[in-house]
Amino acid sequence: MSDSAKMPQHAPAAQGGRPGTDFSYVGIDAILEQMRRKAMKQGFELNIMVVGQSGLGKSTLMNTLFKSKVSRKSVLTTEEERIPKTIEIKSISHDIEEKGVRMKLTVIDTPGFGDQINNENCWQPIMKFINDQYEQYLQEEININRKKRIPDSRVHCCIYFIPPTGHCLRPIDVEFMRHLSKVVNIVPVIAKADTLTLEERDYFKQKIREDLSANGIDVYPQKEFDEDAEDRMINEKIREMIPFAVVGSDQEYQVNGKKLLGRKTKWGTIEVENIAHCEFAYLRDLLIRTHMQNLKDITSSIHYEMYRVRRLNENNTQPNGQPNGQPALQANGVLGPEVLSHEM
Repeated sequence: MSDSAKMPQHAPAAQGGRPGTDFSYVGIDAILEQMRRKAMKQGFELNIMVVGQSGLGKSTLMNTLFKSKVSRKSVLTTEEERIPKTIEIKSISHDIEEKGVRMKLTVIDTPGFGDQINNENCWQPIMKFINDQYEQYLQEEININRKKRIPDSRVHCCIYFIPPTGHCLRPIDVEFMRHLSKVVNIVPVIAKADTLTLEERDYFKQKIREDLSANGIDVYPQKEFDEDAEDRMINEKIREMIPFAVVGSDQEYQVNGKKLLGRKTKWGTIEVENIAHCEFAYLRDLLIRTHMQNLKDITSSIHYEMYRVRRLNENNTQPNGQPNGQPALQANGVLGPEVLSHEM
């Protein structure tokens, strides 16, 4: 074989004494393949929290999203399942692999939320849990001999389940999202949307958007974090659909010769992935296919960063006589906005 036959694909080819079109090729684009290989080796982490009253289909929706038994209820026996007297935070992790891509999925459930007679401040244990994960990550980060790759238990997304009342947001919904939207990415969904007619569903969605706006609640994807015009255009379409009206089911049925996930009724089969029936497909695309990395990026660069700045400010002010555990103060003695966002 001649030397010319052994030349790499991008070798310059002289034509008429002038360099070929590939003569200027450097190979910078190869970084993408390097990043892909590294990511494939390391795998990915995704932590999703589900919040809502009992009976809204949280476990079923999570199983439907990942097409496997990933919810907390799926691995519990009947004896273990009960409505707790207080809000409990329970998480369960799974290793999922698809086409060679490995992902550690952690589903965090909040049994007991909204199930009590007095639900005042029921958001506080959830806020504390989210902040505890930020604190755990921060402590790992500031270690002198820190790990090469810090385990990430920070909550990347909180799916909030709204009951299909058809009217408006309840005070507990407003209070929860008003506080938690400052520390985590919240994606609101209308649970069991097949209990509403299409007209009722559209009215309810519009009413919820008005309530969110009136109460200054900024759910994901947040307008202020749109990176460019293209992002803004994509995210505007998503914001127009929020909250997603979803139906979950892990039961398969035969419809026109095809096996489909759905719910069978006297009037027919509600197809979970059919956008004419519900908006589950849009939610799945947002969480997994189009915005998963963005959810993680905003968690790391916005929510966690705000927490980190507050904690470091606290440490800096403690030697000057400020007691441990007290929020940091600005120069004028007023609590900073980031403190209000993350305090209990």
